[in-house]
Order: sequence, then structure tokens, then C-alpha cells
Amino acid sequence: MLEGVKVLSFTHYLQGPSAAQTLADLGADVIKVESPKGAYERSWSGCNTYPGGISMFFLLANRNQTSVAIDLKRPEGREMILKLVREYDVVIENFRAGVMEKLGLGYEDMKKANPKIIYCSCSGYGSSGPYVKKPGQDLLIQSMSGLAALTGSDPERPSPVGTAIVDQHGAVLAALGVIAAVYDREHTGNGHKVEASLLSSALDLQMESLGYYMNGGHFTERPTSGLSTRLHQSPYGIYTTSDGCLTLSLVPIDQLREIFTEGALDGYTAADQMNKRIEFDKIVCAEMKKKTTAEWTKLFDEEGIWYAPVNEYDEVLRDEQVIYNGSILKMKHPRAGEVRVVGHPNRYDGKNAAIRKLPPELGESTAVVMEKLGYDAAAIEDFKRRGIVAVKEV
Repeated sequence: MLEGVKVLSFTHYLQGPSAAQTLADLGADVIKVESPKGAYERSWSGCNTYPGGISMFFLLANRNQTSVAIDLKRPEGREMILKLVREYDVVIENFRAGVMEKLGLGYEDMKKANPKIIYCSCSGYGSSGPYVKKPGQDLLIQSMSGLAALTGSDPERPSPVGTAIVDQHGAVLAALGVIAAVYDREHTGNGHKVEASLLSSALDLQMESLGYYMNGGHFTERPTSGLSTRLHQSPYGIYTTSDGCLTLSLVPIDQLREIFTEGALDGYTAADQMNKRIEFDKIVCAEMKKKTTAEWTKLFDEEGIWYAPVNEYDEVLRDEQVIYNGSILKMKHPRAGEVRVVGHPNRYDGKNAAIRKLPPELGESTAVVMEKLGYDAAAIEDFKRRGIVAVKEV
């Protein structure tokens, strides 16, 4: 769908690589520009997961791309990039604010080389402002944006979301901005600078809750009952059964009266599900403990009640809808072996986005790109010897 769109990706960690991978999944020709030592995510992985010695953190967010390895701090490296950008449509980067400018590769530098360039900067807080020097990282942004304080069941300690939700949402918003800019350029011929920040992404995730709060909505303290948020009516959360847990969402009081012990909700009205939600929720908690998970599941199905199992990852991977949707992709890597990753989330005309290229080896396309830029074999060997580039041996 984005075939013909050429992207230079100066990205590392998760937000930037995931944004570049989103574009690559959609057909864009993406080159990952790395240092000769390799991007950070090649040498770190959560849970110490290194199939075949390869970082899983790298494998999960760099597919459908190729790699060139250039030392951007060297004038020869900068010159190569400015030559290369003349032939490209998009630059995407997620260095700290000011780093690319210091290297002579900021938006204005790239724009001089290619006036129609679309330059996407991914950062923690934006390209300017009082926080530009602060570290921008998912967990930190969850805390300072209010997201962590919104969830959890401990009144004294907030609970962040247990995965990099802000990074991933920020990546999708960055890719969205790039696609919009590409579309506009097709009509106007104008390049653009797109700025995507984790802080703005975290606030976007809280569109609903912030909207209520800014306009008079009343929030409770973090609930110790089954409620999962400080703003929804009961029941809305994870509830303990006699032998497990189930999630309930926005069940009307009339349906609750049908399934709970007779008289359990006497004296309560539909309005109390919100106005007295903590008190109401404690009754829900007590009632849910009276039956097994299987008994509640059967009853909820019969009554058409909104519920879901609380799945661990092994259960998620066996889920029939996850399997049907083709959400998990398998890659056969020459060194890592068979690995599984989460695929592109959308389907197009009933089909999933395919893996066209494995996550690249460091510098696998350096020589090819240099040759296209007019460097001969002797120059490539000289650059390699001096550490300006890294070239994967064939």
C-alpha cells in the first residue's frame, strides 16, 4: 500500500523502530541507519530473551527493513546521508531533542538536501520546551502523564500498565503522521516536519478520562474492590470467583438482580452504580465469590452479560479468535531459528500484512547503498577500515 515510499529510519529502542516497522509492513522501502556498533536494541532484550544469541527486542520491531551502518559523527558519514536523503521521501528519527541538529542532520539540514522531505521526529516531550532534556521513556511518561495514577487497586501506590503501551501508541501516531504528510505532499508537493511525542501520546490514550476530569467529572480514590478504574460505574473490572477471576464490564442493575442472590441489591438503583460505585462494587465482589468461574461463564453466556476471561499469555496464544485473525507471525531466522512475533494489527482486503524481509543483519546493505551513491570498491574498503561504516560480510 505504501510501495514506492522510501524511508530512512534513524531509530532505536521501541517507539521509533515500531513506527518504522509499521510503515515497512505497509510496503514502504525502509532502510534502518545504524552506527557501526549497531542500534541499542541489538544488545538488550527484556527477560534476557536471546534466541540463537539474537536480541528478541530487536527481532520484534525491525522486520521488513534493511540495514546500513554508518558513523554519523564522522563528516564522511554525514555526507553519505545527505547524498542518500536526496533519493528518499521520509526520514524518521527518535534521538534526544537536538542530537540530529548537532550532527548536521536535523530537519533544516535535510530540507536543504531535499526540499520535499518528510521529517518525523519521535521524542519524549517534543522538539522544544522545558522538558527537552528530560529522559523520555514509557514508564516515566506513564507516571508523569497521569496514566499510572488512573489504575490499580492500592490506594497508596499507583500501578503503571504492564507493557510499553505509550511507546507503541506513540509509534502508531508517528506512522499516522507520516502517512498523512505523504498524502498531502502528493497533492501539494510540500514536505513537512511531523512531531510525535510520548507525552502527547499518553494524553491521547486518556482522552476519555481527561475529558471527564476537565469538565467536572468526579473521580474516586483508587478502588480496593474489583473496579479497575477511578471513573467507571460498577461493575467494571476484574472480580474474584470461588476458584479464579472474571472480568465484568458495564452490566445493568436489572441483569445483576437476575444473576445475584435474591435481595443482594435491594435498596440500590441504576444511578447508584455510579454515585455509590465503591459501595455497590463491594456487593458485586461478594456475590462473584459465590460461584465458580465455569458456573458464572455459563450464566453470563445465557444472560448476554459482558464478560471476559482473565487470560495469561499461554491462553491468549491458544485463543481461537487470535488464531483466526493471524495475529501472531512466525519467522524463520537463520541464527535465531523459528521465532514468533506480534504481526501488523490491521487486515487489508481480508489479508494480513506479510513478512517480506527478516529483521536485518547489521550493515547488510551498506555496500549496495554506497555503490548506488557512487563509491567504488576501494572507497568502501577504506571507509570500512577506518570504522566509518560497517559492512556485513557475504
